[in-house]
Amino acid sequence: MTKNITNGMRQSILFTKTRKEAPADEVSKNAEFLVRGGFVHKEMAGVYSYLPLGLRVLKKIENIIREEMDKAGGQEVLLSSFQPKENWEKTGRWESMDDLYKVSDSSGRVVALGPTHEEIIVPILKNYISSHKDFLAEKPLAIYQIQNKFRMELRAKSGMLRGREFIMKDMYSFHTSKEDFENFYEKMKDVYKTIFKRVGIGHLTYLTFASGGTFSKYSHEFQTISSAGEDTIYVDEASGNALNKEVLTDEVLGQLGLAKEKLVEQKAIEVGNIFDLKTKYSKPFDLSFTDAKGEKHVVLMGCYGIGLSRLMGTVVEVLSDDKGIIWPESIAPFAVHLLVLGEDEAVLKEADKIYESLQKSGVEVLFDDRLGMSPGEKFADSDLLGIPMRAVVSPRSIKEGGIEIKKRNEEKGKVVSLDELQKICLKKSIN
Repeated sequence: MTKNITNGMRQSILFTKTRKEAPADEVSKNAEFLVRGGFVHKEMAGVYSYLPLGLRVLKKIENIIREEMDKAGGQEVLLSSFQPKENWEKTGRWESMDDLYKVSDSSGRVVALGPTHEEIIVPILKNYISSHKDFLAEKPLAIYQIQNKFRMELRAKSGMLRGREFIMKDMYSFHTSKEDFENFYEKMKDVYKTIFKRVGIGHLTYLTFASGGTFSKYSHEFQTISSAGEDTIYVDEASGNALNKEVLTDEVLGQLGLAKEKLVEQKAIEVGNIFDLKTKYSKPFDLSFTDAKGEKHVVLMGCYGIGLSRLMGTVVEVLSDDKGIIWPESIAPFAVHLLVLGEDEAVLKEADKIYESLQKSGVEVLFDDRLGMSPGEKFADSDLLGIPMRAVVSPRSIKEGGIEIKKRNEEKGKVVSLDELQKICLKKSIN
C-alpha cells in the first residue's frame, strides 16, 4: 500500500495557491502555515482535506511508520470504519465513551463510526486463534492499520492537533504470557523513538510515564516539547525520563529513581502512546487459547497508537519560524524548490534543463516556473512552503556559473554547478 511519490511538479500547474493571510478562525501556528501554504483545506473545526503538497508530506510520514511497523513484525490490515453496536455493548463502551459517533440509517440500525478498533480486531482474531500453536515463538502476533478515525471532539481546536476526523496508526499485539507481552512492549518503545527521530522531532520528544486510565495502572506517552501543547510534563534532562502531570507522585518518583527538585516543567504535545490492555478487550469476546496441557487462557493484549495528522501538525509547530515551515528532509514534500527569476528566454531555458536533469537523477523537485511574479513574492512563497533546499536560477547565478542554493534554515547561500547540486541532494537522500 506504499504510495509512489513522483519526482517533479511544476508550480504553474499546481492548482493550489499560497495565501498571505490565515483564516480568521485559525489561531494555531500549524493550521495557519498549512492552510496558507495550500497543504490542507479546512472543512470545519477539526476536519481538514489534504491537498497535493500536504498529501505528499502525509504519505512520507505514513511510509516511515509502515516501514518501522513491518520491521517490528507487524501485519498490515484495513479495518471497517462502521462498527457493530453489539461489539461496543460487549465491552461496555457504547455508553461509557462520550466522544463516540453513533450513526443511524433510515432503517433505524445504529452503528459506531470507528474512533479505535479493539471492538473490530478482537472478534476477527477469534476466527483464527484457539491454540498456543497459533502463536509463533519467533515472531509476535501484531496487527496494524493506518486509517481515518472519528471522535466527537467538542473542543476541536489547535489545528491538526485536535480533530474530529484524523488519521491514525493503531497496532494491536496478542500474547500468551506476560513475559512475551513485556518483551514486545519494550521493543515498541524503541520503535517509536526511531519513528520520531526519522520524522525530525526525536530531539524534542520524550518517553513519558503516564496514568494508564481504564487499561492498566500505568502506560507510556510520547510527548514533544512545544508551547502549543495542552499537556504538562516534568522532564529529568539528565536521564531523559519524563512524567505526565497526573502521575507526579512520590510513589512514582521513587519507582523511577527521580528527584522532584531536578524536574523541569514543560508544555508538550502527545504524539504517540502505548498501553498494556491486559484482557480488557479479549475477555468480553472470549478470545482465548489452549496451552500444551489443554488448559484455557485469555489472550493478553497491547495497543500502540500514533496520530499521523497530529504528527504532521506537531512538526510544523516545533520546526518553523516567523516566515513559514521548515520541513525535515525525511518528510518534506520535495527535496528542492527550484525558482526561476525573471523572464529572460535563456534563463527560462536553462531552468527547464536543470528541472529535467534533477528529476532524471531521482531528486524530488518543485519547480517555481510561474511568470509575472517578483523575486520577493517567490522567495516569500518558498519560505512559507519550507522545502529544505532552495535553488535559484537567475541572470546573476548563470553569470556566476551555476545555481544559487540555500538551505531553508540558513541565512546565506552559495553558487554551485548542477552536478554539485545533484550530488548534494542524492547524498542526503542516501543518508
